[in-house]
Amino acid sequence: MRIALFEPEIAGNVGAILRLGACLGASVHLIEPLGFVWDDRRVRRAAMDYIDHVSVTRHAGFDAFRETVAGRLVLLTTKSTQSVYDFRFAPDDILLFGKESAGVSASVSATCDAHLRIPMRAPVRSMNLASSAALVLGEALRQTGSLPA
Repeated sequence: MRIALFEPEIAGNVGAILRLGACLGASVHLIEPLGFVWDDRRVRRAAMDYIDHVSVTRHAGFDAFRETVAGRLVLLTTKSTQSVYDFRFAPDDILLFGKESAGVSASVSATCDAHLRIPMRAPVRSMNLASSAALVLGEALRQTGSLPA
């Protein structure tokens, strides 16, 4: 299972997702441009020493990402009606999360194999990026029998 972050803007979210990937065994792909300086100390502070236990790959843009990373691309979006709980994940899926302020472009969305949403109460718009990644990755790993012991 892999996590891909499309143009993430907040260093703390990326750090928390790197830590999540280290703990649950998921690699993390960062699709540039990033909204912060990569050596930003906030990334390392959030990821702590877990950053040394996760595979992180940076890609110059979405096209470069797709040229080098194969697999079913599963977009998490508030614009979908299909719940993550009604979807059958596969062990080599790529969970794609858009940037915090705007998600992904229509052209990126059009290339995705599935569009899913996290069910939530109507008055709220969305969860924090790192919280969303944790919830979806946990469900995907549970479904595929890939949770660490």
